[in-house]
Amino acid sequence: MILLRSILFLILVSLLTIPFGILVSLATIFPMRARYAIIAAWRTGFMFLCERVLGIRYRVLGRENIPAEPAVILSKHQSAWETVGLQEIFPPLVFVLKKSLLAIPFFGWGLAAMKMISIDRKAGKDALRQVVDQGRDRLEAGFWVVIFPEGTRVEPGHKRRYKPGGAHLAVQTGARVVPVAHDAGEIWGKNAFLKYPGTITVSIGPAIDSVGKSEAEINMLVEAWIEAEMHRISPHRYPDSVPAADVATG
Repeated sequence: MILLRSILFLILVSLLTIPFGILVSLATIFPMRARYAIIAAWRTGFMFLCERVLGIRYRVLGRENIPAEPAVILSKHQSAWETVGLQEIFPPLVFVLKKSLLAIPFFGWGLAAMKMISIDRKAGKDALRQVVDQGRDRLEAGFWVVIFPEGTRVEPGHKRRYKPGGAHLAVQTGARVVPVAHDAGEIWGKNAFLKYPGTITVSIGPAIDSVGKSEAEINMLVEAWIEAEMHRISPHRYPDSVPAADVATG
């Protein structure tokens, strides 16, 4: 049954994505808000298929921590689900992503039309400058910016070094930082074809004020909160660890 559901989901999402990818690409002559309305319709269809075909639902903890103004979201990255799920939870947003993704037919065209922040990872310091320049523009236009600080999808129970790009953007723009932990990888694995039914927990931490803080300090606070929260929502992944104390993010 899991295999059949996963196959059906792939077919239906592909059929959904093709026309919407073309439509949003043609809509580049319209304002960003109009393009986001098109993507919102696609997202509704995607989440509907997740629930009805795959049996995947989600719950949100800490929704009250979402600031009123655009902020930088630094999130755990375990699967493809959160690239859509976070759009359902937060106000209009853009992701920082690899430039190569824009070349994917239909899907990539849609990303390009939505003015996602695309960077060349091999560009070094220039890539960081691209994040700041484009990120500032998106924040000033009223869009939130999502960055996965570990840089790639990481399996549940594991972690990678938290890169400073998101903290750097926050310091340069004065935007607040919102840390996000989730366990999507438990049912939608990294590069996995099979998706399992279940409920994903998305936990939103208190916003961190970037004013007066260094990149290193912000990065440390984000990592501490996210990893402590991962221990809390996925305790079975850390059987040998001592429960982490709450982290003040001030």
